[in-house]
Amino acid sequence: MKIAVINGSPKGKYSITLQHVNYLERKYPGHEFCVLHAGQKIKALEKDFSNAKELLEPSDAVLFSYPVYTFLAPSQLHRFIELAKENGVNLKDKYATQISTSKHFYDITAHKYIEENSLDMGMRYIRGLSADMEDLLSEKGREEAEKFFDRFLWAVKEEVYTSASAKVSDYIPVPAKPAPQQAEQKTDKDVIILTDETDSASSLSTMIERFRAVFGYKTRVVNISEYPLAGGCLGCFRCAVSEKCVYKDNFDTFLREKIQTADAIVYAFKISDHSMGSRFKMYDDRNFCNGHRTVTVGMPVGYLVSGNYSEEKNVSTVLEARSETGGNFLAGVATDEYDTDKQIDTLAKSLAFALETKHTAPANFWGVGGMKIFRDLIYQMRGMMKADHKFYKKQGIYDFPQKNKGKAMLMYAVGALLSSEKILSKMGNKMNEGMLMPYEQLFRKMDAENPPKKTTVPTKEPVTK
Repeated sequence: MKIAVINGSPKGKYSITLQHVNYLERKYPGHEFCVLHAGQKIKALEKDFSNAKELLEPSDAVLFSYPVYTFLAPSQLHRFIELAKENGVNLKDKYATQISTSKHFYDITAHKYIEENSLDMGMRYIRGLSADMEDLLSEKGREEAEKFFDRFLWAVKEEVYTSASAKVSDYIPVPAKPAPQQAEQKTDKDVIILTDETDSASSLSTMIERFRAVFGYKTRVVNISEYPLAGGCLGCFRCAVSEKCVYKDNFDTFLREKIQTADAIVYAFKISDHSMGSRFKMYDDRNFCNGHRTVTVGMPVGYLVSGNYSEEKNVSTVLEARSETGGNFLAGVATDEYDTDKQIDTLAKSLAFALETKHTAPANFWGVGGMKIFRDLIYQMRGMMKADHKFYKKQGIYDFPQKNKGKAMLMYAVGALLSSEKILSKMGNKMNEGMLMPYEQLFRKMDAENPPKKTTVPTKEPVTK
């Protein structure tokens, strides 16, 4: 089998992910692995895509190899997929799979992105391998790589794959109607609308204008298509030490002085290739100059989205995950699928409420799980990621449970009690009462500080059924 390997890493042959491909090439000499360093050579491919087309079309399968960057594949790989579609590369009925490396931080959304675009191009998708960066150095990791490829070969032989749905989208944009600007808009908050839209007559542009008109605060638009970004994130980790990007385009300064100082951000984009598009992805990846620091924690955010958002489950997952992990309250997502005006007006109200009340919400699984992964990663790499380490210490993110020896010993005692049926039978409801004791202490303290008012109305015990 001839396999076209699309290496999406900007590090080219130095990619950690690519080492999995090198390993498989040695373990399975009967198959031909042809590697294209797409991430490293994306500028050249923009000028001439013919070599890539000549590699892809005669191949039997395509293997996407990349590190996970900011919930998805690197912006360079986004751009490669755009180019493959623009150049009309015929990939129909070819097999597609992928290998990614990460700390498993939203690798699911990265894999879904590759799957959806593979299906767009008429390919037969087979589930890929999501590995830790160091997995290949362990016997278990190598076994998992082999199992992945064995299953891939079996799936090809047995024709077991995922294909594109025959469903035709019924998405028709519902343009927003212009709205008269509010007579008075508050100016004590800095609210940004961040977009890459260049068409002033588009549905998205109309949505932006309506939001600016109905929102209770004055806004400023930052169009990232106008910023001279020198390129996508190179994954060089220089910023982990210096907090400065290796590029000389001053994006890190622009980000910190013009974007992160805002009180709220509304992101406005068109859905493109099941994502926010390569320009937005490049902007996101370049945010890595902040390292893994949630520098905008507490900032409310919102989204204006043009496209069939209800059908883009992976995109919706990414948007919520971004907010959860960053500690940002998600005020809402307004689309142009239906009731566009109402959705925009609702988002404007929700965001204004969050600004005025400094509203936040407890993190869900995505936020908690994501930060625990980063907590362990930064602590282990604190010698290199000095800025991240300092931030995590200051924010109290290093909440390692193993350091709470008192609670650990208590749990041993509780475990011993729960393992004895004899003791449990004598305890009755003491366990539940003990669990409530801290709450009762809290309530007693609250009552002492602010005694409840006495009522003259006779009360009865509630009846439970």
